[in-house]
This record gives sequence, C-alpha cells and structure tokens, in this order.
Amino acid sequence: MKSVKIGPLTCRVAGNPEQAKLSFILCHGYGAPGTDLVPIADELISLENSLADSVAFLFPEAPHDLTEQGMPGGRAWWPINMMQLQELMQTNNFEELTESEPPGMAEARGLFQEFLCEYQSLSSCSPGEIVLGGFSQGAMLTTDIALRLSDSPAGLCIYSGSLICKKQWEELAPTRAGLPVVQAHGTMDPILPFSVAEQLRDLLKNAGLAVNFHAFPGMHTISWDALEMTIDMLNHLLAR
Repeated sequence: MKSVKIGPLTCRVAGNPEQAKLSFILCHGYGAPGTDLVPIADELISLENSLADSVAFLFPEAPHDLTEQGMPGGRAWWPINMMQLQELMQTNNFEELTESEPPGMAEARGLFQEFLCEYQSLSSCSPGEIVLGGFSQGAMLTTDIALRLSDSPAGLCIYSGSLICKKQWEELAPTRAGLPVVQAHGTMDPILPFSVAEQLRDLLKNAGLAVNFHAFPGMHTISWDALEMTIDMLNHLLAR
C-alpha cells in the first residue's frame, strides 16, 4: 500500500493501476481518516485471490480536516450539520435530506473529478475500467459522480449511502441504464435512514440501472454480504 498525490487528493493505492484490468475507487465516510477503508482491499483479496493481480484499489482522502470540529484525523468530503441530521431522523422529515444538494458538495465533486481525470491520465485507464464506490458520505459522492460523468464507469458500489439531489439524479440516472450497482444498507441504521436507501434503490431501478440491493439487520456499516456481492460484481466485470 502506498500513499500518493493524484491531482488535488491524497490517495492510498494497492496493486498496479497500469497493469490491472479494473480499478476500484472507494471513498470513505464523514469523520473517518483517509485510511479507514484501506483494509477492504485485503478483505476482498482474501475472499478472491485472483483480484490481487486483476484489480487496483484506490482510497482517496477527503479534502476537509475535521480536527477543529473535535475529530482529530477525521476527514469530510463536505461539511455536515450532524445535529440537524439527527433532528431529521427523529422527526422522519427526510425531504430536506433527499431533495437538496448539500453545501460544499459542488466543490467536492470538482475535486474528485479532477482527481479522476489525473488518475486516468497516469494509468491510461478508461471510465469503463473503473468501479466507483463509497461508504456513507463517500457513497453519496461517488453515486453523484457516476451519474454525471460523460462516460459511464464499469460499476457502482453504494454502502450505507443515501438519496440526495433527488431531482438532479432523477434526470441523470436514465443515462446510466444497465449500469451494475451493488447497494447495501442496514435496516437499523441510526445515521442514514433505511427508508431513504430504499428510495435511492427505486430511483436507480426505475431508471434502468441493474441494482443488486441487500438489506441487512445491522447499523451504519459495511456488511460481509456486501463485500461478497462486490466480489461477484468485480468477477462479472473481469469476465467481460
């Protein structure tokens, strides 16, 4: 595992992007360090040894440092008002979450697109050889990016994500008809409601995306079943 600067973002990289058949780019959630999801590479390889040679794993670090918010080492793709989010959970008033684009998301989108462009230039990797994914806030960002790219990525993994930017995503999603999607969400998630994950699933399915949805009896996390579903997706894409 090496740490490199790719465009504006620091990124941990496992494998050889220039030789791999696929690149799996996975974005961490709000408040986590940039290394938070790095162990997933070893976990996936332990389940499917062939991925070690065929897939490069990249873990970009979010741009915002949350030390001043009392989270030393924590990072964020954009600021979140956690108290406001908890109020929405308590009142079941989720329209504010699903309908709007969060302040600061446009900046995060621009930085990630710059990172992605630089990575493609360095690795000679096409969009069709890239799987995007993320956990929580990172899942929201990569879902947004996957829908907005000029060329479709190979796949999308949404771990405990949420529907946001609803009207924009409804307009964009039909351009990704057929895109393989792994989506997993805990039915007891206290951070991002399961019902909103279902709304996201339905939006993507109705637009023609090939969504493999997994509901698990858990909290705000990535389940083992979600990793096995991810391996199935990667193997299917590698066999094309």
